[in-house]
Amino acid sequence: MTFLYMLDTNMVSYIARGRSSAARTRLAALKDDEVACISAITEAEICYGLAKRPDATALRSVMEGFLARLRVLPWGRDEAQSYGELRAKLEASGATLGHMDMLIAAHAVSMDAVLVTNDKAFAQVDQLSATVNWATDL
Repeated sequence: MTFLYMLDTNMVSYIARGRSSAARTRLAALKDDEVACISAITEAEICYGLAKRPDATALRSVMEGFLARLRVLPWGRDEAQSYGELRAKLEASGATLGHMDMLIAAHAVSMDAVLVTNDKAFAQVDQLSATVNWATDL
């Protein structure tokens, strides 16, 4: 059985920019049956952040190099279905997530992935198989 770890946008930033050595160490220590990935939504958020800072060439290089080493999972019909169900359930319960976080959570749910995040807001998403924080040093 392969364990799929989906890193959220903040976790990618912590690792790529060297802000969390604990998260970097955990990523480097993945076992043969563990795979790290990101959602295409996370990649889009990173691209947006870089587009807002066109002069940040060193950051662009770091982020592009980091992204090249990770699997980027596409967004499709299963993820859209998961999003619709997740959003409806959260709204019915009075809970909310940011739009992009909702998309990332839905992607993790649809893939049965463990969401790697430092964001406590994801704790309200019962449909996630699990969340884990690799950035324990922050």
